[in-house]
Amino acid sequence: MAHSRGNLFILSAPSGAGKSSLINALLKKHADMKVSVSHTTRAPRPGENDAEHYHFVSVDEFKALIAKDDFFEWAQVFDNYYGTSKQAIESQLAAGIDVFLDIDWQGARQVRKIMDDVKTIFILPPSKQELEQRLNNRGQDSAEIIAGRMAQAQSETSHYDEYDFVVVNDDFDTALSEIESVVIAQRLTLKAQTTRHQTLINELLK
Repeated sequence: MAHSRGNLFILSAPSGAGKSSLINALLKKHADMKVSVSHTTRAPRPGENDAEHYHFVSVDEFKALIAKDDFFEWAQVFDNYYGTSKQAIESQLAAGIDVFLDIDWQGARQVRKIMDDVKTIFILPPSKQELEQRLNNRGQDSAEIIAGRMAQAQSETSHYDEYDFVVVNDDFDTALSEIESVVIAQRLTLKAQTTRHQTLINELLK
């Protein structure tokens, strides 16, 4: 049985909606799923490691990569840059691995222009109050920064209707199951199944 090319998924959400936790849970359950490790110019947060959570680079290094056309997509968020390596994505997809991009709506727009078969998922928090509480519970940001993130969350959410799927992260396990359902559906498309089971199909049609 031949393996089909992996599927590319985009997960976007306002900060605090639980996107990172959902992605981490997916990767723990599914060895055949990977998340792209993006480049960023922002400083590492407590517990983050270079090349594991992000490739941490300087602004000058990031701009040099832009000039070399090394990014699949890139965007400026707040005062920082984020970008996705072309080579890393293509090699994983070719190996039949499903890849998740943790990017915002700007990056999602760029990717859709390049790949028309990418599937996009937007994660919503259950309420504005819950979102603010989650940001406060992190204990990492000042009240001013949290206020800015809440304003940015409204801006991010205004683009939810550009996505193929919308998941509300009210109950974590339910949200995780819904994302898994999207992945399974993509693996069962005619194109994917024809590649995967071509020998069987040929035999049945003899």
